[in-house]
Amino acid sequence: MVQRYDALIVGGGPAGSTMARALTQRGYRPLVVDKQTFPRDKTCAGWVTPAVLDILGIDPADYRQKNVMQPIHGFRIGMMGQKAVVNDHGSEPVSYGIRRCEFDHYLLERSASERAEGIKFQSLERTADGEWCLNGDYQAPLVIGAGGHFCPVAATIGEGPGSHETSVTAKEVEFEMTPQQARHCRVREDTPELWFCRDLMGYAWVFRKDNFLNIGLGREDPNDLKSHLNDFVARMQAEDRIPEDLPGKFKGHAYLLYDHAERPLVDNGILLIGDSAGLAYTQSGEGIRPAVESAFLAADVIQEAPDYSAASLKLYANRLRERFGTREVERESGLDLPDWAKLRIAPALMKTHWFTRKVVTERWFLHEHVPTLEVAS
Repeated sequence: MVQRYDALIVGGGPAGSTMARALTQRGYRPLVVDKQTFPRDKTCAGWVTPAVLDILGIDPADYRQKNVMQPIHGFRIGMMGQKAVVNDHGSEPVSYGIRRCEFDHYLLERSASERAEGIKFQSLERTADGEWCLNGDYQAPLVIGAGGHFCPVAATIGEGPGSHETSVTAKEVEFEMTPQQARHCRVREDTPELWFCRDLMGYAWVFRKDNFLNIGLGREDPNDLKSHLNDFVARMQAEDRIPEDLPGKFKGHAYLLYDHAERPLVDNGILLIGDSAGLAYTQSGEGIRPAVESAFLAADVIQEAPDYSAASLKLYANRLRERFGTREVERESGLDLPDWAKLRIAPALMKTHWFTRKVVTERWFLHEHVPTLEVAS
């Protein structure tokens, strides 16, 4: 027998769980459908800024009682082959390190919504009355794609992921260190390390969260990803910054940068949020804050819209543009430095405290210039 809901949310990550909670609190009955069962393994560098915790209403002290939440007070930043610059941001945390397996499960549990876990997406079809039916089992007038870069809902309303999209491909590993490994790790818990590739096509990181260590590298050019990652790991091990014995294999994933995404965001009875919509910040690749904010913006539109037609849901796309700016692919070409000029000045800038703090950290990674999104209580 088909089960009917007010909305079907495909994907239970931060975007999907935030949407589920927002709709539930407004009196809707959503269903979160995810192919995995939570808590699920999710390798991610995993840092969230105070702005994210504010809009989600999470108290770091309360969260830390049962989960990892590593306060971050500084960053060690450099360009591959150069000496790093260390910036101390003071006594108050400027960000927090989390484990996505814990964080995502916490958000989904807190959403208090109904869930269908371990359900693989098989079909999405229109019903005779104009609603959507997922897998022939779940029906609703609205479907929300929150399944990340390869979200099947995104493929339903567009071309889906493919060669026409410029995405970032990353490989990373996260593990709990043994006492011996911890002794051979010189990375400080409160000071993540960021290392930019010399061709400016990506960056690597080493991030220690309590006794967990996350190492990874992401690039817009996936053909050179493995060699860049191997070189970076070897360099960090040679400098005794990370242990020699790294367990397991590096896991890969992909995401779209906001300026490079061309996906349609809405269709009749469908809208996309989070990485499904390609909302990761262009400079840093961070996706949690845009994912959470897009869910709140979409929830507002769902409540305000007279119906779920593409014309009515277009208001959501407009509000995303107001919040995150016009995508680069939508803008007319303007003045910009050529690639050769960027490559020439970048090494010098990366040696300065001013650039690494004011531009790389505070603007690209912390987005301190962006006011916290006002969320309806």
